[in-house]
Amino acid sequence: MKVSILGSGAYGLALRHILVNNKVNVCSWTYNEEECNSLIKTRKSPKLKDYTLNGEVNITSNMEECVNGSDLVIIAVPAFAFEETIKNLKTYINKKSVVLIATKGIEQNKCLFLDEIFKLYLKNEFGVISGPTFAEDIVKDSCIGFSLATKSKKVDKIVRSCFENKTTKFRTTKDVRGIEICGSIKNVMAIASGMLSGMSVTDSTRALFLTESMNDIKELIKYLGGKKKSILSFAGFGDILMTCTSTKSRNYSFGYLIGEGASQKEIDKYLESTTVEGMYTLKSIHKLVKKKKVKMPIINLIYNIIIGKKEKEEMLKFLIEK
Repeated sequence: MKVSILGSGAYGLALRHILVNNKVNVCSWTYNEEECNSLIKTRKSPKLKDYTLNGEVNITSNMEECVNGSDLVIIAVPAFAFEETIKNLKTYINKKSVVLIATKGIEQNKCLFLDEIFKLYLKNEFGVISGPTFAEDIVKDSCIGFSLATKSKKVDKIVRSCFENKTTKFRTTKDVRGIEICGSIKNVMAIASGMLSGMSVTDSTRALFLTESMNDIKELIKYLGGKKKSILSFAGFGDILMTCTSTKSRNYSFGYLIGEGASQKEIDKYLESTTVEGMYTLKSIHKLVKKKKVKMPIINLIYNIIIGKKEKEEMLKFLIEK
């Protein structure tokens, strides 16, 4: 069994960690040759501090070399790079290979979910993975749970055989859309939750926000063709709870800066040095709900606060009046 991971950021390296521990033959890819050479030489990445790569360091900047002969190809690049990666992958992937989408988000220009982007270019069987799993926790071999959304028994079997072990658990669902929505929008909600914490609200107020968010996301899942019960999955409640309450979350930390009144210079510096997926997704989901004519006022409010059209205090007023 050979597995390829496209993307050598923190999450891609964390998924690699599980596979190497499970004695799976894994090759990682990065578009950046300098990053590739550094990972091979030092076995370390600034994206995952205090972690040394385990096992044989099989990493390349040559995508064709990476995916050649792979049974499973995992996409773990940032959302903004997803389509370009899939376009390139089309040239090299074997039609029998199955694909696991570990990227979270919604494409910004076309307002398409990532499985829709995937199907524009590839016909391979695929699945989507999501859940409350910080990269730094994965590499500590913490007990973790994933939602695996797929309609393919082959994908389910291969993914489980590669990943499952005494610390890694899966729950499978056919609700690809619902799991994608949960995995995407939780980053947006984490920004808002961090914002509230930065404003020094009480735990009771944050609990109010999280409860209202869960209900809104459940309705959004329904409107966009998913199953409402997916809100209770690892990708739903599990990831929302983790991402919206932990200082390890980059999205939460970004929101906290806004909430505590950080200067624009401080905010810009954070965005330059940190990938905040929630910002990309916020623009995408704001555009999508407008296009689909779905009522999601909390998204509009968060968007308007971020772009400076509304004051952050409007969040408190909204929670009571909605």
